[in-house]
Amino acid sequence: MPPPAAPVTEPETERIAAWLTRVTKARGPFELSLIAGGASPRRFYRVRSGLGAAAEGTAGVIVMSVPPETPDVAFARERGRGWPFLEVRALLASAGVRVPAILAEACDEGLLLVEDLGPTLAEHLAVHQSAREALYRCAALDLGRAQAALAPLPADSVVRLRQFDDRLLHAELEHFWEWAIAARNVDAPRARFERARDYLVAEIAALPRAFTHRDYQSRNLLVLPHGPATGGRAPDDAKLGWIDFQDALLGPRAYDLVALLCDSYQPFDRAFVEARLDDYAAARALSVQGRGALGREFDLITLQRKLKDAGRFVFIEKKRGDASFLPFVAPTLAIVENALERLAGFPELEGLGSIVRAARGAA
Repeated sequence: MPPPAAPVTEPETERIAAWLTRVTKARGPFELSLIAGGASPRRFYRVRSGLGAAAEGTAGVIVMSVPPETPDVAFARERGRGWPFLEVRALLASAGVRVPAILAEACDEGLLLVEDLGPTLAEHLAVHQSAREALYRCAALDLGRAQAALAPLPADSVVRLRQFDDRLLHAELEHFWEWAIAARNVDAPRARFERARDYLVAEIAALPRAFTHRDYQSRNLLVLPHGPATGGRAPDDAKLGWIDFQDALLGPRAYDLVALLCDSYQPFDRAFVEARLDDYAAARALSVQGRGALGREFDLITLQRKLKDAGRFVFIEKKRGDASFLPFVAPTLAIVENALERLAGFPELEGLGSIVRAARGAA
């Protein structure tokens, strides 16, 4: 999670402080700092002081404030289930993934008190670039091991209720057209886009499936301090923790690899990406043929994921007035162009490159 802004005082923090007093028996006063967040309606507050012994044994604590209209919470409420964040957290912990410990919960009030595991991978690398290869190798291995440990998923898991099916794949690709093309009045042939869209949907929907975090990237992986694990059965030398996993679903096994290695916020050369795909393949014990198939899966999913991301960045600016993601539109579309070069020769994708270049020119 990003560094906190200045301490804030508002009705929400007063409500949180009153809740902290009840659940921790600490008297405070509590110093709450709003953490700069992403596109989620959740708000995160780092508790800097006031807990005393209530936070003993943790590196720090964070309060999650979750509005009832938050999509995953509404999804669970409609089905009479608990919060997906809590369910997926327990599932990941059982698979040996280091996740934040839950220190207190009041779902009826939209509040959780969780362990603060440390800086994000993106923040850490801004200062310690020399650690990049080791940490990304760890991330690829952790993903492969977690997917293997969670195969098969429990029959009643919330992850099984949400799948990357053809409907969702289609909708996310349309999100690109609606916002990166139509909303910016980019001149592009709709028929060519539809041909490529339908091909990608059919191909990706048929790929091997596994547990999918859905946003497994440098802002949702935390670099852990040295010390014993408390959030699950992760080994004491675990290097990375996972957050923002509440939207996990059953999806293409390579989807999280694309989120990780085609990260809009972290550029990589192709040799680095191929090495991390090798790491993942080793963790999943893939054959030589399986590793070859993984490369094509990765490129197909790259097209779908990064087109969606480009549309999402424009959507956030147009609908929410937040232009902070716009600088990432052009580099995101450059990733799409590179993947298209590796997929040259598939007639269904012909013409998509010109559409992407037009969208990139408008960025």
